[in-house]
Amino acid sequence: MLSKGVGLFPTESAAKMCEYVQLSESLGYDHVWFGDSQNIWRESSTVMGAAAVGTTKVVLGTGVTNAVTRHPSLLASTWATLAEMTDGRVALGIGTGDSSLRTMGLKPLKLAELEESITQLRTLFRGEKVREATSGAEYHLNYLTAPVDIPIYIAASAPKILKMSGRIADGVIVLVGTAPHFIEAALKTIEEGAAESGRTLDDIHIVLWTPTAISDDRKEARDLVRAHVSRVAIRPLPAQVEPELESAIDRIRQSYNYYEHMNTEASHADLVPDELVDLFALAGTRDECALRLKQIESLGVDQVSIVPFVRPGESRAPTIRAFAEIVDNQS
Repeated sequence: MLSKGVGLFPTESAAKMCEYVQLSESLGYDHVWFGDSQNIWRESSTVMGAAAVGTTKVVLGTGVTNAVTRHPSLLASTWATLAEMTDGRVALGIGTGDSSLRTMGLKPLKLAELEESITQLRTLFRGEKVREATSGAEYHLNYLTAPVDIPIYIAASAPKILKMSGRIADGVIVLVGTAPHFIEAALKTIEEGAAESGRTLDDIHIVLWTPTAISDDRKEARDLVRAHVSRVAIRPLPAQVEPELESAIDRIRQSYNYYEHMNTEASHADLVPDELVDLFALAGTRDECALRLKQIESLGVDQVSIVPFVRPGESRAPTIRAFAEIVDNQS
């Protein structure tokens, strides 16, 4: 059975974010994932701590953090503390770094650096020592009295990181769109990586991350997701888009503004044609979204995690409710 997740960028107050989390829990969502980009959104770890207080079942995660602005010692301590607060209801989503770095002119981690960071985190979660890369000094989490089990999810879209995720991750947050051929290509690549470590896809929790807008006004829904679609489309992907769409993607890539990252009114959103929306989003009427969701469910994804998009000042609650109803009606 397909599980429900929701990705929330902290663009509103911590109190409002907590309301969304409590609503999601009441509707049977399994995970709430928080965007982590300190220059454009509110502080993710603070919001997660606040949300933890008012919930009892939903798993709280990042979608996603990084090991540059968050030193591994800080990441480890943050997540060990959150795990303690929630009795283990946490999922550490991590990637190479995107807007959190690019808004400061910093470059994402190389894959080998990301893998080393994950190795260090797991060592720290066991209560063992790691060596700090710059100083050479050893450090550990002094307050741990026993190992803490925190699943690590890697955000992935390009083939190399998809394969690495299959090899080392507990879960993969797959950002490749909603078109079946993209999802199938991603799963095949993850499976190849899993085989390298003696695993199968059954050993990895697959989360499909998708920009979502559900409305009776089909055009309105499609317009709302264009900003997120633009970010997905300019990433390396596990399958090719049609040649005629490549020029549109190039135009988006050249104009992308990271301070307007995921902003529905971003200037680069206007460059996204309908054909890309069809490939990379869940956007349209309830019936249209239900049909696409049924196609996705047949592919072997464990969870669809929506990123609800609405106009500035509007509540994300109706979209969170609508998606829950679509999934529940299909189960």
